[in-house]
Amino acid sequence: MTELIPTIMLNDGVEIPALGFGTYKLKGATGVNSILSAINNGYRLLDSAFNYENEGTLGEALRRTHVAREELFITSKLPGRHQKYDEAIATIQESLYRTGVDYYDLYLIHWPNPKQGNYVEAWRALIDAQKWGLIRSIGVCNFLPEHIATLIKETGVVPSINQIELHPFFNQEVQRNYNQSKEIVTQSWSPLGRKLTALLENDALKRIAQKYHKSIPQIILRWHVELGAIPIPKSSSSSRQVENRQIFDFSLTQEEREVINQLTKENGRLANQDPAEYEEF
Repeated sequence: MTELIPTIMLNDGVEIPALGFGTYKLKGATGVNSILSAINNGYRLLDSAFNYENEGTLGEALRRTHVAREELFITSKLPGRHQKYDEAIATIQESLYRTGVDYYDLYLIHWPNPKQGNYVEAWRALIDAQKWGLIRSIGVCNFLPEHIATLIKETGVVPSINQIELHPFFNQEVQRNYNQSKEIVTQSWSPLGRKLTALLENDALKRIAQKYHKSIPQIILRWHVELGAIPIPKSSSSSRQVENRQIFDFSLTQEEREVINQLTKENGRLANQDPAEYEEF
């Protein structure tokens, strides 16, 4: 029997698994099989987005699994082009229809798109959708402190989660500290950085991995957990899915965490997607 992944309590009282499964680029029949494999390997948090164009794929996996809907934690995200209130409401409903579920456990604004200036309107839509029972918990992605401060000032509602780019080459210490100060849980996209080769060749990480008889990806994912972040790694390989979740039977020392923290780079973003400037539609 697969050991359950621990859970974290969000600021709105909703419990979320401490490790999730990313579905970016998982589409069609192969995507369905990968998601089903993840569910069979014990993952319950499944992260999708309207702009991934795979909510239907996720929905098909949900229809095929024997795991009850209430045992799963399903996430999707609002795209930048639909942040105006009426469009946001319709898009949330469309997301639900595509996935074939009655509610989302978590729904996020994908990017703030500050040049457009509609993210507060989008946040009001998420607040109402939560009141109507369409979403259990509401949050944001890629929001800087000033964006979150604006949401709180305008609505009084604090996001439960801020999903951000977070990996050893970009450890987001300032943003993580801000999230924590507002009791917002940090979630990590691209937790292994999409540049895994450079990490696999790192001598310090090799030594830590050898000490615990773990792989370097397991060490990195454990580092995320000990930062208080929720990593959502993606893999189509069943064996890698199993490996990625076997990170709750050991702990890093403070010195080891600091070794990983020191890998961060000022320009460590994978694709120069600065939320202060980047626009997603």
